[in-house]
Amino acid sequence: MAVRRPGFLCREEASELSSLKPQLDQLGVPLYAVVKEDVGTEVQNFRPYFSGEIYLDEKRRFYGPRERKMGLLAFLRVGVWMSGLRAFKNGFLGNVFGEGYVLGGVFVMGAGQQGVLLEHREMEFGDKVNILDVLKAARRIPRELLELEQN
Repeated sequence: MAVRRPGFLCREEASELSSLKPQLDQLGVPLYAVVKEDVGTEVQNFRPYFSGEIYLDEKRRFYGPRERKMGLLAFLRVGVWMSGLRAFKNGFLGNVFGEGYVLGGVFVMGAGQQGVLLEHREMEFGDKVNILDVLKAARRIPRELLELEQN
């Protein structure tokens, strides 16, 4: 999971991905989040919503040579407002500090030479991955390759 910033929309998606942790553990697939900044206690406050390891990428190398961003006009999009309302209604609150323009995403990386099995890049703030697609992609990773890579 590439986290834009661990605010309330990312917390909602992190919580949904974390609900898959028992199935991912059975498959031997780890769960990771990459965040690009840690403003105050932001990452610490994000931990209750995410059941995997969290890595800080201050140099933003994981986000690629050309970051995908949405500017202030994003707040004119109905989808962004609907996502915010959905997250708020589901009890997800968070801060609005820090750089909030970089879009995030979710990736399922295969073992060995499998490469990327699922790539979901946020098109607008709050555009979440289908967690069933994540599970389906994780099931395509051969267990024997995972065990070899982890040893």
